[in-house]
Amino acid sequence: MTGRASPDPSPDLCPERQRALVKVRDAENASNLRDFEGAVLHNSIDCQWRSRADYFWGREQIRAYLARRWRRETERRVITELWAAEANRLALRFVAEFRDDGGDWRRAHGAENWELNAGGLIRRRFTSVNEQPIQEHERVLRWPAGVRPDDHPALSDLGL
Repeated sequence: MTGRASPDPSPDLCPERQRALVKVRDAENASNLRDFEGAVLHNSIDCQWRSRADYFWGREQIRAYLARRWRRETERRVITELWAAEANRLALRFVAEFRDDGGDWRRAHGAENWELNAGGLIRRRFTSVNEQPIQEHERVLRWPAGVRPDDHPALSDLGL
């Protein structure tokens, strides 16, 4: 993946939770960098995705979906937060802010469930998202294009 490395999680966390935190932050970084390869390579070759009412199977369909979405969503910023981790399953939540293809600002609140294969790649990914229009002055995800700075507040800190 391009960009800086993920920050090291707290050393007092169990190794599984540390790995989960790094995996979630790496996926967030790939999205904020608009790094197709980084985003796609987090998934197994035969990965199954559901995003809203759309279903995708395999990396090529995921790549095409991301290309379409990222063309429609400009100035996009996302913060992802690990919600729960157990064995090969992760639950996370996210908030994204972006300008849609009509030039209007939107905020998306979502939750994802990931099932990982033995190699740690996402085998199944299910996303639920709700969007709302916002005004530019209501934005809270403000940093220069690229990965979220380490000192930027997390979702819980922002009250989102």
